[in-house]
Amino acid sequence: MLSALCDRLVGRNRSLVTVVRLTGVIGHGGRFRSGLSLASVAPLLERAFAPRRLTAVALAINSPGGAPVQAALIAGRIRQLAAEKQVPVLAFAEDVAASGGYWLACAADEIYADASSVIGSIGVISGGFGFTGFLQRLGVERRVYTAGSHKGMLDPFLPENPDDVIRLQAMQAEIHEDFKALVNQRRAGRLRAAADELFSGAFWTGRRAVELGLVDGLGDLHTVLRAHYGARVRVRAIEPPGRWPMARWLRPDASVAEGLDAAATGLIASATETALWSRYGL
Repeated sequence: MLSALCDRLVGRNRSLVTVVRLTGVIGHGGRFRSGLSLASVAPLLERAFAPRRLTAVALAINSPGGAPVQAALIAGRIRQLAAEKQVPVLAFAEDVAASGGYWLACAADEIYADASSVIGSIGVISGGFGFTGFLQRLGVERRVYTAGSHKGMLDPFLPENPDDVIRLQAMQAEIHEDFKALVNQRRAGRLRAAADELFSGAFWTGRRAVELGLVDGLGDLHTVLRAHYGARVRVRAIEPPGRWPMARWLRPDASVAEGLDAAATGLIASATETALWSRYGL
């Protein structure tokens, strides 16, 4: 008992850093996958900032991006908690912190990466497919009824409408401006390249990102934390509760149709996620 008490007393004098892992595509997940969203991440952030004797919070990021709104909401919550608790935040890019993944990294006061990490992609992208004439060849008649002249905007089964593309690009430009404003604010005084280069949507290695000012230095989480807070720093991982993602699909009251719909949704989500990762060679 005395030994345990001594260990606790010694521990109180050691720096404590909590670690939240932000891994995966940003956005709400489906039945077969979980995405990074404010709803899924907020409880972890609350726990990470909760300890009384907290030295810092570390974000271990491995994300190719995704939904810009969820990226903004998560980053905003991180900044709110950091301000409330008066605690610094450090971000560590692993394989990739690009697009929305870099948006999350910008919520930190300092950003670190591996020399070969993929960093940047400060832009906005939207992709899809065109199936014009596909259903007709299958002998399927599609019936769609709308109220509102743009309700069927970018319908993949109709020919592309130039006006719809203009509207989409205008929306993308607005989101891009928000992204650029965030980077300029959070990396003020540290960016070392022209805006045309930084905000072109290009991405770079971690080594090059340091030269551009997008990253503060190279190093892994444990090495950097020891350099900042001493060799005896306590690192506490904040883990999400365990769950079985198939449970909702296989629930007793699920119909066959719901199961097939879940399977189809899962396949589409998986393909989308694979495309996002593969864009960065992963």
